[in-house]
Amino acid sequence: MDTKLTVKLDSNIIEQAKIYARKKNTSLSKLIESYLGLLVEPDNKQTVTPLVKSLSGIVSLPKNYDSKKEYKKHLQSKYSK
Repeated sequence: MDTKLTVKLDSNIIEQAKIYARKKNTSLSKLIESYLGLLVEPDNKQTVTPLVKSLSGIVSLPKNYDSKKEYKKHLQSKYSK
């Protein structure tokens, strides 16, 4: 059930928020509702989308895989040319 809420905010902030909401193709009300929903979510846990869940575990790496070492090698090959 939606409930109307009246708040007092700085007019510059409101205008900037309206522009942001327009760019995101949403309403200012939905934007504020989403933000407040994040604030009150237990333990501030983010929900995982079905797409992310489907991708989890898709890559299997060797047990001795060193991501820092591999990233360093990647950067060296990228920038040493």
